[in-house]
Amino acid sequence: MEKKNPIEEARRYVANAEETIQKADYDPELKIYMDNKYVKTAGNILWNGCLVALDAVLDVRKGKGRPSIEKYKEAAGQRDRKLLAAILAGYNIMHLSMGYDGARSKRSCDEGFEWANTIIDRCARLRVEN
Repeated sequence: MEKKNPIEEARRYVANAEETIQKADYDPELKIYMDNKYVKTAGNILWNGCLVALDAVLDVRKGKGRPSIEKYKEAAGQRDRKLLAAILAGYNIMHLSMGYDGARSKRSCDEGFEWANTIIDRCARLRVEN
């Protein structure tokens, strides 16, 4: 079986998250999504896509159990400070605000998509440099 390019796979996650958020009812006057179910789902899809890209450039899968955000932050800090900054911002928006809280603000959701693309783009650059 052919191994998929993790960066392309991460971008596929972003596309899936875009499809998901488009299913949500949107109030243009209030600039919010009316159902946080789709926001939560899109945020989790975005963050999982970022993890696919991050796993391609950071060595965090050693040892038992799943890696924590702390392992990702530590590994990114040692590898690339710009990636670390993007992880810190992106984690808060995608995973916490969108994924857990279901923040319905369009501005917040748009920012989550921007950070996902920033993280994936940075990982793509780091893979080329390897």
